[in-house]
This record gives sequence, structure tokens and C-alpha cells, in this order.
Amino acid sequence: QVQVVESGGGLVQAGGSLRLSCAASGRATRSYAMGWFRQAPGKEREFVAAIGWSGTGTYYAASMKGRFTISRANAQNTVYLEMNSLKPEDTDVYYCAARQSGAATKEIREYDYWGQGTQVTVSS
Repeated sequence: QVQVVESGGGLVQAGGSLRLSCAASGRATRSYAMGWFRQAPGKEREFVAAIGWSGTGTYYAASMKGRFTISRANAQNTVYLEMNSLKPEDTDVYYCAARQSGAATKEIREYDYWGQGTQVTVSS
């Protein structure tokens, strides 16, 4: 059974930074691709960033590129999302997801396991 648990959300002022963490437990999760998504109330979940199993092959949504950085530490089965220059419109619940295939993708339907989400609130 694969479990995905996010942490690190919180309240930050516009222009500030946060680092989200995602711990994946279970068999072979080090070989999984991992992704971050976000969702606001009443809106569809949207892609933020993804990383392949080896740490190479990263993808970002256009609005996050240059501000957000995804990375992973396979020894700790953990994926990070470093978020800088945060804007009020980045306020969302952020979800981490794991994909059994090791190839990163922005396609939400390709992910097999999801965390419960962590709230990020950016004040103006």
C-alpha cells in the first residue's frame, strides 16, 4: 500500500517563500514519478510541477516556472516543492501525487496515489 503525505503548507506574505514536502511510503516508491498539483474551491485541480524517478526530467506549469522548483531525495523517499515570490493567486490546497511509471507527466489522470493536501495561503 502506497501512502503519500504532504507537509509544509501555511500562511505567508506575498513575495515570501515556502517549501512543501511530500513523503511517499510503500514498495518501490523511489522508482515512481512524483507530481504536485493544486486546487482552489470550486475549481479543477491543476498541474504545478512533476519530476521523474531519477530526479531528471522536470516539468512546470508556465505560471510557476522560474518561481517554483521541484526536487527529490530518493534516500528519504521525499519530494520537495520550493516556492518563491509567492503571490496571492498561489493560494490553494497543494496535493502531491505518485505515479508508478517513473516518467514525469503533467497529466493528472496518470497519477496513481494522492495525498490529502496541504493548505497554502498567501496574503497580500
